[in-house]
Amino acid sequence: MLSATDLVAGYRRGPDVLNGVSLTLEPGRVIGVQGPSGCGKSTLIRVLALLHRPRAGRLSLDGETVRHVRYAAPAEQRRRVGVLFQHPRAAADPRHTLGRIIAAHAPPDADADRLADLVGLTPDLLGRKPHEVSDGQLQRACLARTLGADPRYLLCDEMTAMLDASSAATLLQLIGTQVKENQRAALMVSHDPALLDAVCDETLQWDELSFAKH
Repeated sequence: MLSATDLVAGYRRGPDVLNGVSLTLEPGRVIGVQGPSGCGKSTLIRVLALLHRPRAGRLSLDGETVRHVRYAAPAEQRRRVGVLFQHPRAAADPRHTLGRIIAAHAPPDADADRLADLVGLTPDLLGRKPHEVSDGQLQRACLARTLGADPRYLLCDEMTAMLDASSAATLLQLIGTQVKENQRAALMVSHDPALLDAVCDETLQWDELSFAKH
């Protein structure tokens, strides 16, 4: 399980963005968190992804207390958590082809073609660069890159916000399949209740997190 207890987090000397947030992700389940823009959802994702150090509280990853973030955290811990961000173009190097993007976090012997096929990208797209594909295709490549590291936990930060309805539905279905077939856990944060209802086993309101028990 990926478990957060009484998390408090903020930036520099600013006020707390997270204030006593508790949440648990269990393999085989998709948990949704709904809240308005600016409420702190992205900060929660960053803390859970070991990208931002909380000011207080406890973060536990498969029974181990997380004591460090970013590259100070053990590589084995970092690999267990994968993130899909809202803006795929900001998350991908514009100089790289989709094939190179997909292979970025995978082991040297990983099959980029297999990962691309897993997310519905055809081989002819792998030689293209981000500006030559749609947002939906690029977000699929970002998902394939994330899956290449074989994470146990998938954290999705408004990942469909830049996509059309068809691309969003496809991506949600892919995440749901990965969770159910490979016993991963997923957290989806969004302001869109319909999107969360379509894929999540449970959806929490942002102001419930301090009191939620799982």
